[in-house]
Amino acid sequence: MIKKLAKRYMFFIVCFVLTLILTIINKDLGLKSFNTAFSSFKQMLLVLPPIMIILGLMDVWIPRESMMKYMGDKSGIKGVAIAMLIGSIAAGPMYAAFPFTTVLLKKGVKFSNIIIFMNAWCVTKISTLMFEFSSLGYKFTLARLIIDIPGVILMGYIVEALMPKDELNKLYKENL
Repeated sequence: MIKKLAKRYMFFIVCFVLTLILTIINKDLGLKSFNTAFSSFKQMLLVLPPIMIILGLMDVWIPRESMMKYMGDKSGIKGVAIAMLIGSIAAGPMYAAFPFTTVLLKKGVKFSNIIIFMNAWCVTKISTLMFEFSSLGYKFTLARLIIDIPGVILMGYIVEALMPKDELNKLYKENL
């Protein structure tokens, strides 16, 4: 049990130990590193609970069959559009998208649509577009969107094509 936990959290443990060593060597830099980590952790604690509630409700209220119909293997352009829309209206940092992708996997959403959703979350989020529009102007924002939207869609299909089928099947089975 302890071995399993240690293996699972090895990255965290190594980073923590390295930060302790850094603190011993350079107290100010080490404390600054711990403060930054703690601040990020507090931010995450504020963002994740509402997302988890929404995901729980989505998991219960939206049947798997509906998600498969609208975003599954045979959804076509409709699935792409829904993935783009959900990713674009999303709020919060990128790490908040990962629990959502788990629910999408569980509901049988096509893998390319999941990747499109995640890319849209990063690239076409409406809240970010409004800031970009006011800061950099509409010409820049529109030019970037004209390039990014096809890129987001293309990347979804490329990633799905590059994923070995057995890995995709394993991923979906693990999330059932």
